[in-house]
Amino acid sequence: MGDGHDHTPQPASSDGAPRPLKQEQEEATEEITEVARGILRLQLPTNFTGLGHVNTYAIEDSRGFTLVDPGLPSDESWAALVARLRSAAIPVERVHTVYITHSHPDHFGGAHRLVEASGADVLTSTMFRKWIDILDLDETPLEPFDPADAVEAGTILDAVAAADDETLAREYPGIVGFRERVRAAVADGRIEEMSWLKAPRPTIVVDDMQPVRMGDREWIGLLTPGHTHDHLCMWSPEDGVVLSGDHVLPTITPHVAGFWGGDTLASYMANLDKVAALEGVTTVLPAHGHPFGDLADRCRAIKEHHDVRLGQLVSAAPTTGWATVTTWSEHLFSPRSRGPMADSETHAHLEHLRLTGRAERRPIDDGHEYRVVA
Repeated sequence: MGDGHDHTPQPASSDGAPRPLKQEQEEATEEITEVARGILRLQLPTNFTGLGHVNTYAIEDSRGFTLVDPGLPSDESWAALVARLRSAAIPVERVHTVYITHSHPDHFGGAHRLVEASGADVLTSTMFRKWIDILDLDETPLEPFDPADAVEAGTILDAVAAADDETLAREYPGIVGFRERVRAAVADGRIEEMSWLKAPRPTIVVDDMQPVRMGDREWIGLLTPGHTHDHLCMWSPEDGVVLSGDHVLPTITPHVAGFWGGDTLASYMANLDKVAALEGVTTVLPAHGHPFGDLADRCRAIKEHHDVRLGQLVSAAPTTGWATVTTWSEHLFSPRSRGPMADSETHAHLEHLRLTGRAERRPIDDGHEYRVVA
């Protein structure tokens, strides 16, 4: 179920040869490094959307450890996590909290096993929701190990869950298509695929600018929707460390999800400005790739990338006219990079143009067409 995730595919070079691997595509190693005071970086293997690893950070405090983003819901990932913890002399039972940056399987997948093994709390943003909450499915095979309810803020997902079919088709066309694909998987008996939607209920939820105690120091929660609706970064003013999740990555431009309705690109860009404005940042710890330092410069580069993409769509307008999202996607992505992920990103850019008065949208039998104003 990779459609709901993730990062912008990397095009081939002009001569067709594969580009060198980005940091985020490097395979996981068994190396364990202290990347900031009391914070260890553990790399877990992932074959999710072309990435090679996910960084799980172990933050030590007087009670034990908080683990950040404990990998995919697979036996391979869990075995690697247990092995890395053993190498770091961290008993699984000492993990008291799991902090999930956002609701993608390579970030929340191992949480339910940690809950079962250690009784850990699950910390997320107030926006964190299981995908199945909006898919209207029988989740009996996916019942989480920790059924604790959490108080959750009203979100766009609540609006989706309450919408009738006509409103869904009009306001959230991407959700309709995703829901139908998942329902088809259930009907065909492909329940194994549904395990990727499995997530424990959060027991601790964090709002924007809310203080959180981790590693015997205070962090500030930063809601940063755009890559997903529920993305939560953490900032430690004391030592300038930022846990950036997938909001800011060192060499790959994070995917901006276009399925949710509204201007997700504008939201993402505004939240890049939000973290770029943090004072005293010394170390950025991303969910993929290596730690880096200049957060403001990286945010600026990502914004410039999206400005270029918007310009490409505007430049293509005179010859494209009315066209589907998939057709518009051909102006942004090489043939080998096209597909649901590229369409989702293209959709986010088209909706931004529409909502800022630079594009129009009209319904067709199987979705929508857009016309960009040159």
